[in-house]
Amino acid sequence: MRREVDLRLTLGAVGDPGADGLPGIGKYPWAMFSPQGPSVRELAMQALSSVEGGYDLLAPKFDHTPFRTPGGVLDATAAALRPLGPFGRGLDVCCGTGAGMRVLRSLCQGPIMGVDFSTGMLAQARSAHPDANWVRADVRALPFAGAFDLAVSFGALGHFLPAERPALFAGVYRALRPGGVFAFPVGAPQPITSGWYWALAGFDLAMRVRNAVWRPPFVMYYRTCPLHAARDDLTASGFTVTTVPLTALGRREDGSPRYRLVLARRASTP
Repeated sequence: MRREVDLRLTLGAVGDPGADGLPGIGKYPWAMFSPQGPSVRELAMQALSSVEGGYDLLAPKFDHTPFRTPGGVLDATAAALRPLGPFGRGLDVCCGTGAGMRVLRSLCQGPIMGVDFSTGMLAQARSAHPDANWVRADVRALPFAGAFDLAVSFGALGHFLPAERPALFAGVYRALRPGGVFAFPVGAPQPITSGWYWALAGFDLAMRVRNAVWRPPFVMYYRTCPLHAARDDLTASGFTVTTVPLTALGRREDGSPRYRLVLARRASTP
């Protein structure tokens, strides 16, 4: 049976990216990404909001933007996790509109759940996946203990400052049962000669300037969670960390994988 839980925790605004949008936005020309996607004005309104408020605004059109996790990444993640299963209960951390349910549903034999702090994103997820459970909560203070065998997350770590990752990872560790796995894909770093390197560096710089001069802040950075930093924080939280290449997503010119799947396992015994 589907549960809908609204949890108010100590970190204040509870939620996760996403929402059903605020009334009165209206429709604007020049829709971006697809005819159903957000307009320039709608994206500007999001950029001037908080993380929670911005995703609430974007939620109704989020799945028509490139920000939604591509199906190829979801399928590659599921394929890499399948030999480690089957799993019982599954959790999508920062679930947004629920794209990760595609992975959990294919791997988990028990109930599956998504947690996010954006009311709007959860509304979209609930509509798309009525068979799943949905919880509104601040993932820096997850309200679970020993409840899940598998946790996944897709494209969310850029919404956390480095100082916030330990609380996030410690909460996921608590939420897992002994032997449980936390998995998320990471892209290979761009070489300094790549245009993407400078594009992402420029985006992060622009966000830092925006957050220095405008309130509320919108935390979204692309280069603040490299693999070595995530590994260190996961290890400090008690996880044993390995990675596997997601070769289905291609290789770089030097032959290394474009993406890897981080596998953080909780110890089998308490």
